[in-house]
Amino acid sequence: MLELRPNCECCDRDLPPATREAVICTFECTFCADCARDVLGGICPNCGGELVRRPIRPATALARNPASTERVFNPDCRRAAG
Repeated sequence: MLELRPNCECCDRDLPPATREAVICTFECTFCADCARDVLGGICPNCGGELVRRPIRPATALARNPASTERVFNPDCRRAAG
């Protein structure tokens, strides 16, 4: 089951479970759409995989299986991608 991480690893922007602005790789590294496009070029800096829009978990399923609250942030993300 997807963790639905709460923030962008690159800029630390909040990404609520229902946002359409979150993208992930196959390892669930999570980024906002802006960083994915403008900084990372659609490629995960951690694994080199493709970044795609994160699916939205229906509210009833989210109640039973809540999103993660653990934040992952790498302030070097922007430097590494540049």
